[in-house]
Amino acid sequence: MTTQQIIRKFILENFYVSDPSEVADDTLLVTTGLVDSTGMLEVIAFLEEEFDIRIADQETTPENLESVERMAAFVARKRQGGLGATG
Repeated sequence: MTTQQIIRKFILENFYVSDPSEVADDTLLVTTGLVDSTGMLEVIAFLEEEFDIRIADQETTPENLESVERMAAFVARKRQGGLGATG
């Protein structure tokens, strides 16, 4: 599975999604109300554990975490050391 597929699977399994086909990789998760602030904490914990990265407070921005697509790109940058392994 790709990083995007793993993240998408987590979102669909852990948050109420009436129709999974309505959640595209570029769907804005917080803006659409699919994931709330508490849910975002769950997503961050999942990303850290699943991909062995650390996400610093200043990295918890919509640019990094608002969609499956953005999360996958963020994880890729973290794993390549582009943002530092510990943030």
